[in-house]
Amino acid sequence: MSSQENSNDKFLSHPILKRFEVVIGLEVHCQLATESKLFCSCSTTFGANPNQNTCPVCLGLPGALPAINSKAVDYAVAMGLAIKGNVRNKSVFARKQYFYPDLPKGYQISQFDLPYCEGGRVILSDGMEIPLTRIHMEEDAGKSVHGDNASYVDLNRAGIPLVEIVSEPALRTPAQAVDYLKKLRSIVRYLEISDGNMDEGSFRCDANVSIRPRGESKLGTRTEIKNLNSFKSIERAITYEVFRQVDVVESGDKVLQQTLLFDAATGKTSALRSKEESHDYRYFPDPDLGPLNLSDERINRIKSDLPELPQQRMERFQTQYELTEYDASLLTVDKELADYYEETIKSCKKNVAPKLAANWIISELLRVISIESTDVKDFPVAYGQLAKLLDLIADDTISGKIAKSVFEIMVEDGGDPDKIVKEKGLLQISNTDEIRLKAEEIIEANPKQLAEYLSGKDKVFGFFVGQLMKAFQGKCNPAIANKILKDLINERKG
Repeated sequence: MSSQENSNDKFLSHPILKRFEVVIGLEVHCQLATESKLFCSCSTTFGANPNQNTCPVCLGLPGALPAINSKAVDYAVAMGLAIKGNVRNKSVFARKQYFYPDLPKGYQISQFDLPYCEGGRVILSDGMEIPLTRIHMEEDAGKSVHGDNASYVDLNRAGIPLVEIVSEPALRTPAQAVDYLKKLRSIVRYLEISDGNMDEGSFRCDANVSIRPRGESKLGTRTEIKNLNSFKSIERAITYEVFRQVDVVESGDKVLQQTLLFDAATGKTSALRSKEESHDYRYFPDPDLGPLNLSDERINRIKSDLPELPQQRMERFQTQYELTEYDASLLTVDKELADYYEETIKSCKKNVAPKLAANWIISELLRVISIESTDVKDFPVAYGQLAKLLDLIADDTISGKIAKSVFEIMVEDGGDPDKIVKEKGLLQISNTDEIRLKAEEIIEANPKQLAEYLSGKDKVFGFFVGQLMKAFQGKCNPAIANKILKDLINERKG
């Protein structure tokens, strides 16, 4: 059972949730990986000096006119097609008006009643389909930085292209919400339209949370938790907010429609302001931008260029490489990991089973990446070198145990596995005469254990295997060792 399933079961087993149903909808803001902003030519490079990547257009200076970024439109359309949404031929940009220090124009250019994409779905790990309401394009706001008894505004982010992906209120647990976001982030990374980096804010979400009595169809009053930018924070924030709302309702009060912030240090949500409705933003079509017209030819071109997506790749891995659904899902959640696996398979000799490669990547590569908090692209062992290591295991040159020692050396110091095995004297011993001679010595030296095994204590056989492997410093071929030991001991039964 996966950690997600455990988390889901733990949440749903809480006694309170026998009386209340949780309703969750997510609004995901995903920065598109264009080199320039949505309506101007300013750089989108992360980490520049504050307010360096700005111009009259993204600062909203009088007389500056926006011009749409064609690449951003293509990326947005690709996202809509990838989730099976309905991409409109005509959509409209609107001005969403509100006043905040990091919004230089006093309004945000977004889409309102005519978004470029409606509908679509995201498939969760358990096969459940989460329907989407819409995806629309908009520009990002700037960033307020607080500290030193003062607040500062960095407008480098203002004007960076976003797609806002809005789900239906169809999620029921915090774990489902996290799974949904992971699937969505995997899709944008496969499309290569966003790096999906949550630490840098290029993939973040707002969570709309409400509760209602079980059996009730009417939605409860929702609160919106803003700017959640890690999977852990998302799960913790939603969980806290669910039980906070339950406490409010059971104490006889009403849940207020509010915008909330989540404090990761305390694990609690707190009110930021009352929740706005659409009419509060006084939307109207942007007079400086005409309708966004997408021809069928352009939409079909983008559709034909779509890559193999995570769900498709997972299904292919199960069929082509005969992997379990669990293994295939782990290997395909990240495009770079899936590519690494397939390149490893292609680089191996024919006698290396795809399952062996999958086991090594899942157990060893992912372990190192987790410890080092790094990415596949920065992993020190190239897929070609791992393939050579797997070849050495498959042709019985080294045992699996020795291979792990070689792998650790490759991770720490690099190097070719063939050379490491030869230089360290790690070649596997497969000489049957040599193994048989040592096995006979071990059996003769341990009459007590032999008697126990012959009396029916089968587990004692492991003792003999361990002694034999120890005698050869782990270099003995385990398959040959097991066979020889069994043959010699069985000879003594008579």
